[in-house]
Amino acid sequence: MAQDFKSSGIFDQAAKTYRVLAFDRPGFGRSTRSRGRRWSARDQADLIHAAAGRLGIENYIVLGHSWGAWVALELARRHSPWVAGVVLVSGYYYPPPRLDLALAALPALPVVGTAFRHTLLPLLVRLAWPWTMQKIFHPADVAVDFAVLAKDVASRPSQLRAVCLESASMLTAALLTKASYTDIAVPTGILAGSGDRLFDAEGEARRLHAEVGGSLLDVVEGAGHMVHQSAPEAVIAMVDAIAGRHSSSKETSGYEPASSGGAASPDVPGGR
Repeated sequence: MAQDFKSSGIFDQAAKTYRVLAFDRPGFGRSTRSRGRRWSARDQADLIHAAAGRLGIENYIVLGHSWGAWVALELARRHSPWVAGVVLVSGYYYPPPRLDLALAALPALPVVGTAFRHTLLPLLVRLAWPWTMQKIFHPADVAVDFAVLAKDVASRPSQLRAVCLESASMLTAALLTKASYTDIAVPTGILAGSGDRLFDAEGEARRLHAEVGGSLLDVVEGAGHMVHQSAPEAVIAMVDAIAGRHSSSKETSGYEPASSGGAASPDVPGGR
């Protein structure tokens, strides 16, 4: 949710230099998620690009965390003339088939899953919240403001549906596609926490760094999955580096954008 980047301080810090927009992705925060679309990362990328267009923004950097990093990559892939660069935080770029993904997707099923999301699942989420926070922040301290802010939102049936559907989408990608990012041609910054316990985020980041030519990599020591909460200064530094690379490329090519961009941030709650 957009508020994640407000509570971390990144939004206000970046706004000292850039025009900054933060989006609640479909089904998260205050955004609805209509049932008539798949809402894949590609769909969400198109939606966010259309929103930027409606706001008159023709050139922008995209910051995406966790599942939102997939959205950022699809923006770079599908809308590269408008994307000045991407900053990817704690992304899961090469997911293998995993039993936990299959289990997490089950509450998205109609009827039985719907009943579960509206009865027991919110209670279970709230009971497990302290453990969940420890897991996604470890080895860093839990950001108390975020933990309090996100608890009620993350246990809503509507947001649980979005989380479960995106787990299903990740599982489908793991089973049916072979991830490749050699076509990403915009300035790319990659961050991962060295202590991420959700998956091998450092390994994923290093693999992506090797695949995306000219990309920048920062493995943040002492951080877990919530790098943007635990080390916001590292994320801001990467945004600045990618903005600098974009400016250098403009000077080299003589290109002048119609309007200056900002940091458009598709983000995700609770490590999803």
